Amino acid sequence: MLQFRHIVFSVVSALALAAPVYAGKLAIVIDDFGYRPHNENQILAMPQAISVAVLPNAPHAREMATKAHNSGHEVLIHLPMAPISKQPLEKDTLRPQMSSDEIERIIREAYQKVPYAVGLNNHMGSAMTSSLFGMQKVMQALERYNLYFLDSMTIGNSQAMRAAQGTGVKVIKRKVFLDDTQNEADIRAQFNRAVQLARRNGSAIAIGHPHPSTVRVLQQMLPTLPSDIILVRPSSLLNEPQVDTSRPVSEPSPQTTPRNPFSGVKLCAPKQKPEPVYATRFFTVLGESIRQSTLVHYIQLQWQGWGKKA
Repeated sequence: MLQFRHIVFSVVSALALAAPVYAGKLAIVIDDFGYRPHNENQILAMPQAISVAVLPNAPHAREMATKAHNSGHEVLIHLPMAPISKQPLEKDTLRPQMSSDEIERIIREAYQKVPYAVGLNNHMGSAMTSSLFGMQKVMQALERYNLYFLDSMTIGNSQAMRAAQGTGVKVIKRKVFLDDTQNEADIRAQFNRAVQLARRNGSAIAIGHPHPSTVRVLQQMLPTLPSDIILVRPSSLLNEPQVDTSRPVSEPSPQTTPRNPFSGVKLCAPKQKPEPVYATRFFTVLGESIRQSTLVHYIQLQWQGWGKKA
């Protein structure tokens, strides 16, 4: 009997030790840092696994990035990228038509403005991330700074993973937006959805913002996180299996010759069959043109005496 109890105890202990291996991993990233230090400081008081993404041109960008790092939080650059919708663009917004040098300059300056950053994610960016050529230039720049890319997935057919092929840049993808609305009930529902996805798929990344309603929901729900879910930093998910669901896009290469806008104009079909034109017609038309020319007319007038004095 004692031996049986010892075996049961050993099995239970082994299961208890193995349980965290199968726990769902949940990463939470709070975007738009650098504008509201009061709300952002409340985020920094939360567990260290909560990560922050800092807008490089925000007035408190360096301050909040440094404070987040010193508090043990992972820091990302939250870089503006061009959306499909027509709206005013922020300073240094990445656009697909930019040159590699311009994109590298913007990322270099953002890296200098956001100290301790280990990754970068897109602010807006549906037009930029859906451009394969544009994102290839982004990945080349990120590789120089050893930054990973967190795709905010502002468009379903993002080309980020496809563009990263052949580079050393790791790409991970957002699964849930916590606060598309600032209604606390909606935010709680999205938080629970992120938990379910982490449990079902093994991991999930949720993105939120430092709104007062989001802060309150996180303060309420993080302490009661289910025991089979653990909070992790995004960088701990870089080696997790990623599925590229993008479709190839057809876009003109920047080096191609501009399209001729008249190349597609169709000729109007004649209503009647054109009459045949014979070689003699050429000489007839040429003769008529010569007879009606100004020079011949002048010579005729001179011959008739119009230019002579009386």
